[in-house]
Amino acid sequence: MPEQVALVPFLILAIATLGGGVMVVLSRNVVHAAFWLLEVMMAVAGLFMLLSAGFLALVQVMVYAGAVSVLVLFTVMLTLRRREDAIRSLDLSWSAAGIALAVLVAAAAAIASFTPTLPAAPVVTPGVEAFGRALFTSWALPFEISSVILLVALVGAVWWAGGGEK
Repeated sequence: MPEQVALVPFLILAIATLGGGVMVVLSRNVVHAAFWLLEVMMAVAGLFMLLSAGFLALVQVMVYAGAVSVLVLFTVMLTLRRREDAIRSLDLSWSAAGIALAVLVAAAAAIASFTPTLPAAPVVTPGVEAFGRALFTSWALPFEISSVILLVALVGAVWWAGGGEK
């Protein structure tokens, strides 16, 4: 693919990402919202592929689309006591619209004032082996801590779902 990103696939993936994000917010069923979130994460992985960032696309699919989506679905399904608990009210309030508009204006102002600078290219491009070595030597402890936190959250969800039936 040339240095310029192809417009048609980008527009398709961008619309899928934004549309899925809107559906996450507007979906009344929590399980459906989790599946829409999975669709957003897969579309973002497609955007990474368009940018020739295969490793980031793989991480997006494995970590976010795989692990996080499964964790969200398991947590939602374990904490629901009745089928009616999966349906949430759709509250479209003016305060939420105002906050969304303020964030949109702030993001537009930040994008308008952004002037990109090109960093100097490294002499030797590090490969996947160097990245893996740095990940498992310098970042092993934070990775294990996040794994324990996710495990505690899952155990807490199971405990919460099973309690109260005495």
